Amino acid sequence: MNVFVLSTGRCGSTTFERACSHITNYTAGHESRAGALGAERFRYPERHIESDNRLSWVLGRLDRAYGDRAFYVHLTREEGLVARSWARRAHAGIMSAYRHAILWHCPPQAQAMDVARDYVDTVGENIRLFLRDKRNRMDFRLEYAREDFTEFWRRIGAEGDLQAALAEFDVTHNAGWDRRPAAPPGLARRLGGKLYRLARKLPVFIRNA
Repeated sequence: MNVFVLSTGRCGSTTFERACSHITNYTAGHESRAGALGAERFRYPERHIESDNRLSWVLGRLDRAYGDRAFYVHLTREEGLVARSWARRAHAGIMSAYRHAILWHCPPQAQAMDVARDYVDTVGENIRLFLRDKRNRMDFRLEYAREDFTEFWRRIGAEGDLQAALAEFDVTHNAGWDRRPAAPPGLARRLGGKLYRLARKLPVFIRNA
């Protein structure tokens, strides 16, 4: 059985994968096939746990590939905190794509927080609709991570070091810009976005040099 962890992002998806790395009878990955095309996008190994918020945009294809044969987790966090985290990334990645490609005619004066709330609501409802007819599913609230992960462990028949897995939720993973003040407007914001994207891609440049 495969397991898919669906979320908006910025709600503990990296931490969830780290916790799952302590499970010995499943493999675990975080966005491990996010760049693959066609059928390769869903060619996960058997007994694999995948945490990837981008799956929320390909749910129809995920259903075609796995349907009711997989176990699904809807990972959530208090929506205001998630939106605030995404608002700090308003000029890069998914938030930039959502504002300029999905919304398209979003007014330029729209506040980053309002766009982020719209994104969080959209993705959350996409996931809830997808899961409506799934038999093997559970809601996972980051605020109750220890209790919910223990239940998750039981429901998938996990083996390994549960205490080490639970300890991962005491560590802040992939906090990134959450610790920084909100990005300044204008040129400084655009420059910050370029530097952020460069830092994200630098390891790939080095590896492929």
